[in-house]
Amino acid sequence: MDRSYRLCLIITRSMCALQPERTIEEAVAGGVDMIQVREKDCSSAELLAWSQKVVALGERLQVPVIINDSVEVAMASQATGVHLGQDDMSIADARQLLGKNKLIGLSTHDLEQLDDAALAGADYVGFGPIFPTATKGYTQGIGVEQLTGAVVMSSLPMLAIGGITVDNAWMLPGKAGIAVSSAICSSQEPGKIAHSLCSSTLY
Repeated sequence: MDRSYRLCLIITRSMCALQPERTIEEAVAGGVDMIQVREKDCSSAELLAWSQKVVALGERLQVPVIINDSVEVAMASQATGVHLGQDDMSIADARQLLGKNKLIGLSTHDLEQLDDAALAGADYVGFGPIFPTATKGYTQGIGVEQLTGAVVMSSLPMLAIGGITVDNAWMLPGKAGIAVSSAICSSQEPGKIAHSLCSSTLY
């Protein structure tokens, strides 16, 4: 990963207040510089078809598109890369399939996992949940203090994730980008929210 990303939109169609493609377009205009496709409740064929649409849209808008969890769909859709969870395929196996030029991100939840991600060859990490988030069922976050420590110790580009909104983004430390889902997807004005999130952070 040759640069740090500032604002990643995790797009889930069912969460979108507007038509999903319009949400993406407006969010990118507002400052989103990475898209992650996250669909937990659809078939592999449906995920591939949707991912291909998002990849084409990302190419037109000149933003990278990452597929959540599925290395196979990332390969077939020609996405920029894949984002893996702790229980997904290993980074080594994903790298063997995707090659050295694709991005591989890893979700991390503590400092030990952060260390392991660097050793395993991740290109970037998601770190969180920082705040409680209904999207992934966390009633408690790990907090801004943990994130601050993670930013200091990590050699990898980092996206803070979990319950981040316009109202709390200002609390996040510099050098950490942010990843959001509902804050942008559920808005009737995704571009405005994206712009506000970018303006709120100390990046």
